[in-house]
Amino acid sequence: MRVAAAMVCLQGGAGAAVTLVMVLLAVTGDGDLGAALVAAGFLAGCAATLLLVGIALWRGAHGAKTPAVVAQLLLLGSAWYAAGPSSQPQYGVPAGLYCVAVLLLLFSAPVTRWSYGGDISGERRAG
Repeated sequence: MRVAAAMVCLQGGAGAAVTLVMVLLAVTGDGDLGAALVAAGFLAGCAATLLLVGIALWRGAHGAKTPAVVAQLLLLGSAWYAAGPSSQPQYGVPAGLYCVAVLLLLFSAPVTRWSYGGDISGERRAG
């Protein structure tokens, strides 16, 4: 579970870095500043959400697994679009494989036992 949490945090960090680059390019570029800043704001919100979900997973919050799964499914759709219709498989394929790896970790046997009330080693918690 900790590996999946770290991978989700890494996605959030990457989103934050892309947001910063978008803002810098928007401020120094010739394009539509307003549209670029709105897109950067949306991406910043997504990045912050991924970071918060990753941190919650790291801390063992059971409620963080579902948002992490939903985020991976959404990002997997974006990766498919990059690899297919956008004709940029050099970005889409690695991103898709990353999302699949996170999903496999989130649905692994130890994490599934943990999400049903056991600890990560499989022992049932009291209470």
